[in-house]
Amino acid sequence: MKTRRHIKIQEIISKEIIRTQEDLAKKLLEAGFVVTQATVSRDIKELGLIKIPGNDDEYHYAIPAEQYPLNNQERLKRILRETVVSVDDSENLVLIRTLPGNAHALASIIDNSNWLEVIGTVAGDDTILLVVKPKEAAAVVCKRIYDLLG
Repeated sequence: MKTRRHIKIQEIISKEIIRTQEDLAKKLLEAGFVVTQATVSRDIKELGLIKIPGNDDEYHYAIPAEQYPLNNQERLKRILRETVVSVDDSENLVLIRTLPGNAHALASIIDNSNWLEVIGTVAGDDTILLVVKPKEAAAVVCKRIYDLLG
């Protein structure tokens, strides 16, 4: 849901002039996404949206000129720090608990991080299961996650 919402936000911002978070929340509602102001604020931050001056000297949201998404490693670090509640491992499995609603986004980023030891992820609402091969690499993956957490 979050990924689809982010894609819709980028689409809205690129096609229309959106001056406020309220304007964006209304457009998202029209598109079938029920969001709070806090969610919109978080999405703006995660997408790295900026405000630029328009022709009428009023500012509106825009996608930054540099390539989006941000460096995957930096995104991974930021989302880990913002959402992870706990990390544990057993044999060849690593279990990551997140704040509710964040597991899918984090699992997707991990899947795209090309960690050779991780052969796949399964995500629920607030839990991610990483399948690791060989089983000895589970400790390596946990250490990598803890290092990124700071």
